[in-house]
Amino acid sequence: MAFTRKRRQEQQLYSKERFSLLLLNLEEYYFEQHTANHIINKDCRDERKIRGSLKICSKSIIFEPDEKIQPIIKIPLRDCISIEAPEDNEANNPFTWYTPGVISVVSNQAFLIKEQNIIAPYKTERGKTEYLFQLDVAGKVDDVIQTLLQLNRASHLDKLGDQAAMITAILQSRLARTSFDKNRFQNVSETLHMECEAEMVTPLVTNPGHVCITDANLYFQPLNGYPKPVVHIMMHNVRRIYKRRHGLMPLGLEVFCTENDLCSDIYLKFYNSQDRDELYFYIATYLENHITEQTAESYMLQWQRGHISNYQYLLHLNNLADRSCNDLSQYPVFPWIIADYSSSELDLTKPETFRDLSKPVGALNKERLERLLTRYREMPEPKFMYGSHYSSPGYVLFYLVRVAPEYMLCLQNGKFDHADRTFNSIAETWKNCLDGATDFKELIPEFYENDSSFLVNSLKLDLGKRQGGKMVEHVELPPWASDPDDFLQKSQNALESQYVSEYLHEWIDLIFGYKQKGSEAIAAHNVFHPLTYEGGVDLNSIMDPNEKVALLTQILEFGQTPKQLFTTPHPRRIIPKFKSLRTSSHNVSIAESPVSPSEESFEDLTEESITLAWNNIAKLKLDEQHKIHKEEITGIAVSCNGSSVFTTSQDSTLKMFSKESKTLQRSVSFSNMALSSCLILPGDTTVISSSWDNHIYFYSVAFGRRQDTLMGHDDAVSKICWHDNRLYSASWDSTVKVWHCVPAEVLGTKRHHFELLAELEHDVSVNTINLNAANAMLVSGTKEGTISIWDVTTATMLHQLSCHSGTVYAAAFSPGGKGGILTHEQKVYLYLRQLSYFNRLQDTCSRSQLDNNKCFSCTKGAELGIVGKSNNWIEPEQLLHFNKEWEFSTFSFNSPYDQNQPFVDQLDFFSLQQRVSMYPDTRRKPWTGSHKFAGQSLPMLILASEHLASCTSCLQME
Repeated sequence: MAFTRKRRQEQQLYSKERFSLLLLNLEEYYFEQHTANHIINKDCRDERKIRGSLKICSKSIIFEPDEKIQPIIKIPLRDCISIEAPEDNEANNPFTWYTPGVISVVSNQAFLIKEQNIIAPYKTERGKTEYLFQLDVAGKVDDVIQTLLQLNRASHLDKLGDQAAMITAILQSRLARTSFDKNRFQNVSETLHMECEAEMVTPLVTNPGHVCITDANLYFQPLNGYPKPVVHIMMHNVRRIYKRRHGLMPLGLEVFCTENDLCSDIYLKFYNSQDRDELYFYIATYLENHITEQTAESYMLQWQRGHISNYQYLLHLNNLADRSCNDLSQYPVFPWIIADYSSSELDLTKPETFRDLSKPVGALNKERLERLLTRYREMPEPKFMYGSHYSSPGYVLFYLVRVAPEYMLCLQNGKFDHADRTFNSIAETWKNCLDGATDFKELIPEFYENDSSFLVNSLKLDLGKRQGGKMVEHVELPPWASDPDDFLQKSQNALESQYVSEYLHEWIDLIFGYKQKGSEAIAAHNVFHPLTYEGGVDLNSIMDPNEKVALLTQILEFGQTPKQLFTTPHPRRIIPKFKSLRTSSHNVSIAESPVSPSEESFEDLTEESITLAWNNIAKLKLDEQHKIHKEEITGIAVSCNGSSVFTTSQDSTLKMFSKESKTLQRSVSFSNMALSSCLILPGDTTVISSSWDNHIYFYSVAFGRRQDTLMGHDDAVSKICWHDNRLYSASWDSTVKVWHCVPAEVLGTKRHHFELLAELEHDVSVNTINLNAANAMLVSGTKEGTISIWDVTTATMLHQLSCHSGTVYAAAFSPGGKGGILTHEQKVYLYLRQLSYFNRLQDTCSRSQLDNNKCFSCTKGAELGIVGKSNNWIEPEQLLHFNKEWEFSTFSFNSPYDQNQPFVDQLDFFSLQQRVSMYPDTRRKPWTGSHKFAGQSLPMLILASEHLASCTSCLQME
């Protein structure tokens, strides 16, 4: 349990202090402290002085005695009648004992906290009482009194907005008068990048101070020096950073020094988004060389394939959706899974054991839903179905009160909730969520972790007595759980069960996906108050401070809907047979078999329909032809505007051809060895070419010269890919390498900066590589016919199969991840299976063979495939258009030089005379039965093929 673990670490670190920011009210600041004595019964025979420290806060005065048996005294400033020092004439009066450095506070009310050092509801002292505090440094009395009087005036203002504005002004004035202490730097040689004001966020409270970032460290110095003078994080320890919403405003930044921990190392809230974004930029720039950022889509693919568990996937989604254990209004949310809390045995094979994951909690009870819908229909705009949320600070602490009692006391002004409303029983809580008029809460991650302490009253808290006279103790468990640990174990098993894996995507649609907002949310009965949604209100546009404070308070206390991660239906998980591996932290399900019974294979196609598909082709007419190379063309790159075509060849040249003027504009040779591939970087300013001389060359289009050279391999570089400043290079030295590359124009230098991030080892020479659409997976093909699928985020191999008897010349993913194409010396294979089944493709796919074909190309952005046949060197033979519903498009395959083919160095232009469309009717069974072909307009395609010898072909689709 990350929240509890972090809380325990803090308690061990600051065990000598009983004071914490949780003793403050919500939205209250702790400004300063002074060592002092609390004088009791002054000028009497039994006068006593209690040693401690006086804390000056924005809404209260707090005295913490050094003796733990003495209670902490909290005096609300709004209840103060007077705050003053003794009169001068008292000092001159010979009949009174004058004590220097004394502050007198007269109040109508005070709270006594942690008496006998026991965590319990606050005791209230009512009635006019004078409290005397003697500061160790008498010279500070005047300053302290002036501060207290100013804060006292703020607390007595009628409107909350005016109070908040005045306190904010005082805080900003204090921050402006101070700055980060540079003596706190870990090293004198550190270079300061930026400094700004911010607040460190912890559950329910924030702490103002100064943020400072250098080339080596991130610092936060609290204004009050609490809990320590400086919070220090070394940049090389940072693993993840996330921009956060705080109070529905883009002001938060969370920094993690761990890969999978739920709680961060620091959560900062800035006073403006510009400071937040600037600090994010500095950390992100540093991390670019070290960390690969994960996206919701990449986690989704890992989850679909069974590489991460349901629990891990939900944690990742919560994290990406701005959920944080430092912000209780956005605490990670997990679903109720089990619906059976009465049976003596828990049967995870029965569907009725589980909750319906396609519905929100509020819609699980039909009768209650009908009442809510009736009210919804009669409600004026803005309408909402549920008056409370499924996740809020109150609900989180409802579950965690036994391990985080101080948080509950902070939230509820020093009181625990009524005993009958406390978390007493799992079954009772579930029943109330089903039947209660205003209870729609989901669960928290702790229900699916390994720490059961939140179910046990190990602190011996006095949580009250229920109506039947029974004291509130441990949480009552269902009959099928022998103890709290057994309950968590079975809850984990339920979360990772096959039923939940089958239907969890439906709950994700409700919480993080397309059913979260709009018409789909209404249809799914999933509409909450508008203030809970991102963008539901713009606090910056509200000028009335009172209205702004009221809205902010409502936002923070009511709860917030997660950030929307998906706008289309979430795909379901691929459900194999599972075997469970128990790890130290959680169950991870590993697939034994990748076959899904719900998926139809390409074997469903009849032989007749396959033949029909290949025979219905378009006829091409040669429009133009241009000689540009002496040997085989190995790579093509087209500028973004389509005006220029860059080609590489085994004649060792990189050439630039103008499509508009029909002329060759550049011809560059880097060495006397063949060039194997090329690509153009975003912006059309740089072309990268790989070579058989083991080098990768960077060519500046603007300056017309070689800009840089990377010697990345020990043998010929066969293929390169590029995405997001990362260069992927394949080589005959049996490796694929991943480089972080910052272009020279970004750095403002003459040379690029390279850093090797990963090296993917193979047994034999690698001939081709390609990335999938999400750039999370890489496919590599070798000279011995082996295909490997890699997770580039972790540099691990996911699948490997030997599907060819000869060299693999090209491989690619479909954009939707539902197919692949492989080519080798004698065949072109079309694989129409889920990518996660790749290791079974040999058995389940249909293969369409075309003799003596080595090249298959498709337009980048059009659904078109061209196969060239080796009947001489000039005749393109096959054309195939795939409809978008098939999710098959955007491939570019190039084959290396074959000594048996003639040399021709031409650029060919063809136009399409006949247009066809395949698979127009149905998504489930393409090419079955008889199909009519409808004409469709298609954009330009550029084709390079060995069977056209060294021709580059440009196909203009009419």
